[in-house]
Amino acid sequence: MALRRWLRVGIQAVLVFALLALIAGQVLGQPILLGFVETGSMEPSLEPGDGFVAVPSPLSGEVRDGDVVVFDAEELEGGGLTTHRVVAETDRGYVTQGDANPFTDQDGEEPHVQDGQIVATALQVDGDLVRIPHLGTAAVAVGDAFETVQQWLAATVGTGAVLGSSGLVYVLFGLSIAAYAVETVRERRDRPASRRDEQGVPIDPRWLCVGFAAIVVIAAAAAMAVPAGTESFDVVSSSFDSDRPLVIEAGTTEEVAYMVSNGGVVPVVSYVVPASDGVAVEDERVSVAGRDSVELEVTLTAPEETGYHPRYATEYRYLHVLPVPVIAALFSIHPWLPHLAILGLLGGGVYALGRVLIGQGEPRLRRRRAHRTRRSDRRRSR
Repeated sequence: MALRRWLRVGIQAVLVFALLALIAGQVLGQPILLGFVETGSMEPSLEPGDGFVAVPSPLSGEVRDGDVVVFDAEELEGGGLTTHRVVAETDRGYVTQGDANPFTDQDGEEPHVQDGQIVATALQVDGDLVRIPHLGTAAVAVGDAFETVQQWLAATVGTGAVLGSSGLVYVLFGLSIAAYAVETVRERRDRPASRRDEQGVPIDPRWLCVGFAAIVVIAAAAAMAVPAGTESFDVVSSSFDSDRPLVIEAGTTEEVAYMVSNGGVVPVVSYVVPASDGVAVEDERVSVAGRDSVELEVTLTAPEETGYHPRYATEYRYLHVLPVPVIAALFSIHPWLPHLAILGLLGGGVYALGRVLIGQGEPRLRRRRAHRTRRSDRRRSR
């Protein structure tokens, strides 16, 4: 019976995690472990509404022919994330195509896809996509409800600051801290009653600590991921000099400004690194105080061949809760390591603080009561 209960709880936890991952992907503007398609361009591999396992590009390794990638398109469907298959690799970049489409994306108006545009690769086993039928349908419905809540909050508060993913991140972060404080006060004030449900089953305070730590970790991860990402520079290599900053004479360079803004109150450390050829950044690492911004100089080089040549730079952002030398050392190994260290520090710190504030008495209390009950039973049996 216990095994069946744990199995049911495990399945429910997996389903909740999958739904939260899909919603988080919509909020952050990129897939988080799971993604889904909304159109039929990848039929029959993926039907509209089907989900898939999205392996982030830093972990997926080198892109090969036949891989299904999620990339930030320039022109397809007005731009935005697109899930298509890589069918060829050229000197100009990757050639992509939907399985159901009769022609490649580059046969249309989409430029060749660069590594900096690819945010994830769909997991395949023996050449077949790991397909999760209809998983995206629920995410779309919940995401629409989520947007409605954002609009209601904006109208209630009287500001547009909570509209959009960046504003929502700080709303969630503030609500999680407020909820944590309220729950802590309630636990300390009314501990015996709050730890029991209607059947008198105690609530383990460790799970409360884990829940609040998870909320803070998710909010912090979003605060680092939402404002960062890959920036596109629409360079036009021309045969003449121009006053327009992105129209550059063939074979020459032009300096443009890149603004690193911090809309939160926690200082951040950002790295802006080239993600394609023809891009150089003067100072790749900057520290930005809360509610402040820093301007960087990005040097763009136009190729000898005239025409449209997009260039890309990627920003990695980290909450400044670790010393800069520590962040720099971890970043030199892998850009994801500072994220893991910061999230581990925040999650572990919130959990430890919760254990101190809420206490650990309930598990011992249950054992003492059970022991006394058995002793009283033996006395009555005599």
